[in-house]
Amino acid sequence: MKFWTWLTTPDPDPGFSTRKLGKLALRLFLFVLVATLLSSLLSLTPLGPYLNTWWGSLIFVLALYIPASRFLNVDTFLPRRMVEAASRPGSRPVGRAAAQVAARESAERMQRRKEKARYAGVRKGGPKFGGKRG
Repeated sequence: MKFWTWLTTPDPDPGFSTRKLGKLALRLFLFVLVATLLSSLLSLTPLGPYLNTWWGSLIFVLALYIPASRFLNVDTFLPRRMVEAASRPGSRPVGRAAAQVAARESAERMQRRKEKARYAGVRKGGPKFGGKRG
């Protein structure tokens, strides 16, 4: 499973490095291997004569390539969130760390809102600084 994760995880480094091209070649090899195996297995079925026509081959390739296109293009087009995270070292975290930061900020926001709502309808308003209930 570690190999599959390595193969499907995008590399945030810009450009096409040797590692990226190697992963791309490996993905392409796996796709060709699966396509060849499926084609040879389908040729043994009653669909065999249809696969030998140009339109049968076209349908087969499209039916196989469209689901696999995301797998093949993992490193070609990086998600914007990964590009931004890689380009700015002091930026917001991504993934689980981002969820934890968001939860903390949400809790702080809710606490401020609760304090504000405590003085709703009071003419003078709540204390500006401090004034926490004890």
